[in-house]
Amino acid sequence: MSPAETTNPGDPRSAGRSLAASGGFVRSGKVRDLFEVGDRLLLVASDRLSAFDVVLPTPIPDKGRVLTGLSRFWFGQTADIIPNHLLGTDPEELPAGFVDAAGRRELRGRMMLCRRAKVLPVEVIVRGYVAGSGWKDYRRTGAICGIRLPVGLRESDRLPAPIFTPSTKEEVGHDQNIGFDAMVELVGGPTAERVRDVALRLYRRGAAVAERAGILLADTKFELGAALDTGELILIDEVMTPDSSRFWDASDYEPGRAQASFDKQFVRDWLEAQPWDKTYPGPELPAEILAGTRERYVAAFERITGAGFERYLQEDTIAR
Repeated sequence: MSPAETTNPGDPRSAGRSLAASGGFVRSGKVRDLFEVGDRLLLVASDRLSAFDVVLPTPIPDKGRVLTGLSRFWFGQTADIIPNHLLGTDPEELPAGFVDAAGRRELRGRMMLCRRAKVLPVEVIVRGYVAGSGWKDYRRTGAICGIRLPVGLRESDRLPAPIFTPSTKEEVGHDQNIGFDAMVELVGGPTAERVRDVALRLYRRGAAVAERAGILLADTKFELGAALDTGELILIDEVMTPDSSRFWDASDYEPGRAQASFDKQFVRDWLEAQPWDKTYPGPELPAEILAGTRERYVAAFERITGAGFERYLQEDTIAR
């Protein structure tokens, strides 16, 4: 059994095996479980957390609901830029007999019924600041993913303009950064141009919304695909969440150093200090790291959406 196939208390499939009777299980990713529902796809965000390409043994309480809630918010905020795959979020929309009452309770706030799509074979990444692997790349080469940048940038500096830095999708090991020409070879010129344009527009929209909430969107990753029903390019999976983005507190922002963040960098920093070789299964997370991670994820949800997370948990609605 691979790490992505194990279950834990944060895995919706472990909630009384309530989805087992559906017969629609497709696969488990690092965080999400996928099910077929007729011609639609059911995405269920678990509380699993992956770091350094390893699914850790300790789930983060309510993490899946933060990811789903934020994605729902962003799908609404960006629908004028590109269509998306979201069709519904209510467990009552599932076919009779697909899930029992316990399963419906577990799915509230963490499920999305979606259009099916052929996923593009590239990671769609946009960076607005010099951080993470981009900072390492810049220090070594003076560029990020082959894009030449001004001399003298400091760690965490804002870039003159956001840059599009795609990468491969590797089944095993780390994704590999690629240039735009390599992306053209994978998806074709017109699609590559369209994806780059959409990704930069999505980033600019997200950065503007987040900055009004006192959060800097340092970088983020999007998933796009061709809808199976129409063939059009659509936005899929999750959007600008703490799992797919680097969020910084604007009030604490200071170029020249690493920044405090509202994402899983908090966990990565703790893991880096542990005697661990970054292979499965990874160390159990202590209570203070669990609480600190959940606090950061919830803060990102509330500040960006302007909605109360407790109300989201109780009513499955994104509202104050």
